[in-house]
Amino acid sequence: MSFGTAPTVPTALQVYNSYLIDPEWQTKFSIIWGSCLGVAFLFASPRLVRAVRSGRLFTGFWGIRETWDGRGRYEVPVDKEKGTRTKTKMKTRSGPTIWGKIDGISSAISSFSLWTLPGLGLNTGQIFVIIAYLLIVLVCIIMGAQLVSNSNRGGFLALAQLPVVFLFGTKNSIVSLILGPGGGSGYEKLNYIHRWSGRCLFLAAVLHGSLWIRNHLIYDIQIIGAQKETSGVAALGVLCGIVLTSLKPVRKMFWDFFWVVHVLGFVSFFITICYHSIYAIPWIFPPVAFYAADLLMRMLRVRIKDATLTSVDHGMTLIRIQDCDSNWLAGQHIRLRVFFSGRVFESHPLTIMNAPGNITCLDSPTSTESGRSIILGARVNGDWTRALNKYAESEGKIVQAGSAMWVAEKKATASSTSSIISTDVPPTLPSVPVQVMLDGPYGGCSLDLGRYETVLLIAGGSGATFTLGLLDDIVGRCTRLARPRGEKTRRIEFVWCIRSYGGIHWFSSVLLPIANMAAESTDLDLHVSIYVTCLCNPEAVPVIPNSDVLMLAQRPATWKILEDLTREPRRGVCSCGNGECVCGNACAPSSNSSTDDLGGVTEIPRKKFTGMPPDPEACATLAEASAKLQWVGLGGGVAVCASGPQSLTREASNAVAKLSLLRGVELGGVGLHTEVFST
Repeated sequence: MSFGTAPTVPTALQVYNSYLIDPEWQTKFSIIWGSCLGVAFLFASPRLVRAVRSGRLFTGFWGIRETWDGRGRYEVPVDKEKGTRTKTKMKTRSGPTIWGKIDGISSAISSFSLWTLPGLGLNTGQIFVIIAYLLIVLVCIIMGAQLVSNSNRGGFLALAQLPVVFLFGTKNSIVSLILGPGGGSGYEKLNYIHRWSGRCLFLAAVLHGSLWIRNHLIYDIQIIGAQKETSGVAALGVLCGIVLTSLKPVRKMFWDFFWVVHVLGFVSFFITICYHSIYAIPWIFPPVAFYAADLLMRMLRVRIKDATLTSVDHGMTLIRIQDCDSNWLAGQHIRLRVFFSGRVFESHPLTIMNAPGNITCLDSPTSTESGRSIILGARVNGDWTRALNKYAESEGKIVQAGSAMWVAEKKATASSTSSIISTDVPPTLPSVPVQVMLDGPYGGCSLDLGRYETVLLIAGGSGATFTLGLLDDIVGRCTRLARPRGEKTRRIEFVWCIRSYGGIHWFSSVLLPIANMAAESTDLDLHVSIYVTCLCNPEAVPVIPNSDVLMLAQRPATWKILEDLTREPRRGVCSCGNGECVCGNACAPSSNSSTDDLGGVTEIPRKKFTGMPPDPEACATLAEASAKLQWVGLGGGVAVCASGPQSLTREASNAVAKLSLLRGVELGGVGLHTEVFST
């Protein structure tokens, strides 16, 4: 005998079962962010395909390589009849190709994501990602949840965000590989997702914990005592400590303290959260797997090498790591430990300022550098860099004193034996040998400069380490290797803004051979503009082919430089774009880039470049500098790489966004990559 189906309780009268419903929202959240990541991979696929074809994708994957068999050194192609370098005549492009127009449309559309507001440190694209992520988290927490009476949903969503936090917080992951130099963003460019997803995790945990504490207080239930409540409060306290010590001022001023608290904090959080809830254990495995894979890859990339330290002055130390031949990309950085003065446990990121040995211009006969080494620049800006500079200076003086004693002895011997012996003492401090441990390379430039006819490299202060590496790479590929992958680059404007003339000496040993090699080429035009904002030590300016050293009260606007670079110079029209020419004949384009021009110093009075009317003297000087690049027409694409303080990179980002929106199709696409350096 059947009595029918059992009666069902109306939905409105059902008891909310958080342990059944909330895990479903964890799954939904994971599907949503996983799908968004898949869409990002899809958009990055064109860059990824190009990176695979060019061999850039896995470069550096297994660490920096040393060549043992003597191979890897390439000679520049030689014309057998004339015995000179093979050259091609520079032609003027009439307009963009079909693919150039497609790139232009793409850059115009993406230009909206490049706009950056002062003080935020994030562009509109990153802000959109953060807001979208926050909305997804809030929707998954609020939808259908009875948070006031049962706030478990917040705790479940906090656990569900752990994979996101660790996936975007590690240097070596599938995300950093696909969206890295091949896809357009290295791990350091994606780190903002790690920070903001961690803050959203904290928000969900605080919502869960605070409402539970509220209910315990209302119903007079003991908070501390039982394992679940005690471990929950402990986990929330650890999470608060991690978040507070992760704020930017703490990271900037007390990095070592931040790092130790970060590592010990997440280990403590994992332990306490597993005691708090059995539902946490499955969500611990993905973060542990991501972090373990990251540590494994770091171990495979670690190298211990001999190196030398050179104190250029009290503000810069050059580090040359020997026997490093290949397997890195220009613009990448390494994490370096220098074994000196008991500081072996400190690791710091430094950018490689030269290209690999088979590409670099530093192998030229006129260069004083070695093509089989990595060159790093450590600007004095903190305890470690200051101690490194003092160590290099003090040890260098000891070595120099030893050399002076040797010279004195030889002088005495020479006077007694009447033989001729060189008694020259090095004018600068000699290099000091040390051992270093390097981990990397990481990051890199998201643009392949060989795909663009016109390149603007602009740097401020020590940010030149990044742009110098890119310059060495593209000049070496176009001249030394004779454009092996069909590189299109024909015009390069290298801009460096520094505070004093003495700063030019920091990297002159790297910049000079690159400029010399570019000056010998007729199918590549390089102009170097160095803007100095402080009148001190002008005699320290080195002689660099086709360069201008300008004394300015402030660095010129990036937009003005970029606009002048992308418009054909015309006699009688002011290069600043303000109508009638006030520059005289300075705006007239030169017929050819002179390879015999020597660097000089031009001082401009302390007048700003903004306002109406423009300053004639300043306008004339800038026009004269930009006119030293041959005009090759429009449509070949423009690449802009900026590195330096945040104000400079923000200005470059906004300038490219404006240019892409107004003239992106006409120019054949405008690419941008920025690197923030502290001054």
